[in-house]
Amino acid sequence: MGRKHGYTLTVEWTGNQGTGTSGYKDYTRAHDVRADGKPLLQGSADPAFFGDASRWNPEELLVISVSQCHMLTFLWLAQRAGIIVTEYVDEATGTMEEDGKGGGQFTEITLRPRAVITDPARIEQANSLHAEVHKYCFIARSINFPIHHEPVATAT
Repeated sequence: MGRKHGYTLTVEWTGNQGTGTSGYKDYTRAHDVRADGKPLLQGSADPAFFGDASRWNPEELLVISVSQCHMLTFLWLAQRAGIIVTEYVDEATGTMEEDGKGGGQFTEITLRPRAVITDPARIEQANSLHAEVHKYCFIARSINFPIHHEPVATAT
């Protein structure tokens, strides 16, 4: 088996307004995420669930994780293939559906990576690398819903 990697962080709820969770609207969903050597991440719930829209919510962070892992894996695959990437932007979206019983789940994430490469003759190959990312991306391999790609590579 391969190497194991551990990740340690602290999530601290800061939304007690004096009466704790005495009622659904009696507390905020504010919380802080800390890890040694990293800046504070301020979190909350999605505004649909009484969260603070100015703070990151878990649903956004899941979409971010998928997008980041895809990008980092794509860059690695491009480098291995000798494709020089000079720019990369992804406008990712995710869809979560509630089940009407208080729960729900993500049903899909769509990534829209836009890469700029130096060799116009390799645009098709660069776009095809996105289909290979799922073989290697740790996050994508851990997800049980579809992750779609709409890649566009251009050359400088």
